[in-house]
Amino acid sequence: MPFARLAAATTPTCHLGLGLAAVGRPGYITLGRDRDLPADRSVDALRARTHELLDAAYAQGVRYLDAARSYGRSEEFLADWLAARPEVTDVVVGSKWGYTYTAGWSADAETHEVKDHTLATYERQRAETDALLGDRLDLYQIHSVTPDSPALTDKDLHARLAEAAAEGLTVGFSTSGPAQADAIRAALEVTVDGAPLFRTVQSTYNALETSAGPALAQAHDAGLTVIVKEGMANGRLADPHAPAALREVAGETGLGCDAVALALVLRQPWAGVVLSGAATAAQLTSNLHAAAVDLDEDQLARLATLAEEPPAYWDRRAQLPWH
Repeated sequence: MPFARLAAATTPTCHLGLGLAAVGRPGYITLGRDRDLPADRSVDALRARTHELLDAAYAQGVRYLDAARSYGRSEEFLADWLAARPEVTDVVVGSKWGYTYTAGWSADAETHEVKDHTLATYERQRAETDALLGDRLDLYQIHSVTPDSPALTDKDLHARLAEAAAEGLTVGFSTSGPAQADAIRAALEVTVDGAPLFRTVQSTYNALETSAGPALAQAHDAGLTVIVKEGMANGRLADPHAPAALREVAGETGLGCDAVALALVLRQPWAGVVLSGAATAAQLTSNLHAAAVDLDEDQLARLATLAEEPPAYWDRRAQLPWH
């Protein structure tokens, strides 16, 4: 299993990964992205920014890299970076299928991505991913499974995913929405020939949205590698948007709000990999300081007051503008 490479790593940042959602396409919903990226959002400009981030991440010990078919040209940018660095053989590469990017390289598109968890979409997007990443792909995840997703009940899809797993590909799923815990528990029940299908789960968990925690602990206990996304709540936990309690704790640690927010996730015993969604090299370095943050019980208690009810959190997220 490719995640054994990460388990064997001993660098301080071995449990931090780099997600490419914010730099693989010109439009995304992270707050402050208008400041973080150049005015030129051309393909070449974002390719260069992605490669800069990948170089910085690798140099600082990051070994898990996360893309998706719907993240614009993220797989292409990642594939180019890997091809230019044949000496980089120790990274774990994950991508996702189930959303199709439809924005046509515009930040102002009416629809940026379309969700479809059918077998036909898997077959099409798997071929597209393979054409770019080939045998460098370690993990393929169903993108944003919810309790009503047909991916949880489609036996033909399960059989095809099990075939991919038998050929050496790790099969996982990600979740989103206020019912993440229900989706996780439903996915844990999916088997093919009596064996669990999924080996990883990627979910949103942060100081504002903690509801998936018990289900992620259950998944970890079942042997799945847990990947945490949106640890910064799409920028809501970064300066200047961070809530007062987080700013106070960050001031006490001498590090950024971002590092404290990610440290809160890292300390969860079930968290295998916590993703940085940085859009600049400076942000990435600040994010990676999370590995050095040591939070005491009083600080943890103050941060615990930030948690929101899941429907309120996801409603707020849905209102964030694409820019």
